[in-house]
Amino acid sequence: MAQLSARPFTGRHMAFVMIGFFGVVIGVNILLANLAVSTFSGTVVENSYVASQEFNRWLGAAKADKALGWHMALARGGAGQVRFTLSDASGRPLTGAAVRAQADHPLGAKAPVAMTPREVAPGVYEAALPAGRWHVGIEVRAMGHVWHAEDDAL
Repeated sequence: MAQLSARPFTGRHMAFVMIGFFGVVIGVNILLANLAVSTFSGTVVENSYVASQEFNRWLGAAKADKALGWHMALARGGAGQVRFTLSDASGRPLTGAAVRAQADHPLGAKAPVAMTPREVAPGVYEAALPAGRWHVGIEVRAMGHVWHAEDDAL
């Protein structure tokens, strides 16, 4: 019978295996770290202790907002406009409301935009908003109530 001579596994082979393995691990870590840093600013609240002290008040305000049953539909209008359609719990338009809004860029890449929407039709309010993706918070004062809502505008 003929004998086959197998090439021995040497230290050089092991070095290539180790360099390849750790090269892949380090490359994936660098890629994921770059994606994490480039897509999230890292700031959720400025001071977590202060935020924790306000948490119960925020929950109470959210519960009061939900109890009103008001609704907001957010849509992009033409020429850089954002349209807020506001209705009460029974679906009737909220007319004559004092509306304030602020748009924040999700990644903090652009400065916040303060808006004072004006009523263009019963329950429909419009304000200027630059193109892009924005997270919009709104405060509505109507019928003796103050109501808050948030949504994303694309």
